[in-house]
Amino acid sequence: MRNKAIKTQLLALCKENLDVRLKTVKTIIDDLQQSLQSETKSSAGDKHETGRAMVQLEREKSGNQLSEIQKIQVTLSKINPEYFSKTIIGLGSVVITTKANYFIAISSGELTFEKDTFYAISPNTPIGLLLLGKTVGDTITFRGTSFDIVEVL
Repeated sequence: MRNKAIKTQLLALCKENLDVRLKTVKTIIDDLQQSLQSETKSSAGDKHETGRAMVQLEREKSGNQLSEIQKIQVTLSKINPEYFSKTIIGLGSVVITTKANYFIAISSGELTFEKDTFYAISPNTPIGLLLLGKTVGDTITFRGTSFDIVEVL
């Protein structure tokens, strides 16, 4: 039962982190939209056009961030905390190693469950790519450091 609680909590923490990022990007987009709408034509036409172009570029950048967050949300939605593959590491796996603990989901940084630390990583990160498809007992070498996979939840 603890295994399910770990995975459920880590997934919830990743979703919270992503929700914060989403709200921040949406606020930025709203602020930029207001800035574009409120900017009035000034006598310095070139300066006005340059300002509008810069705001437009920022809006495009924020739009790309929003799109990326939406893709990440799709990835998170594919994780079923009820499913446990105790053999092969894949998306949604919690991996206990002799060096650190990982949650293969999205890059969300350091997460804490009870007193244990887990690193939420994307399967596309260098360490994530090394872990995918591995099983308990396998040894991984990452940046010159070797460690063993102890448990997969």
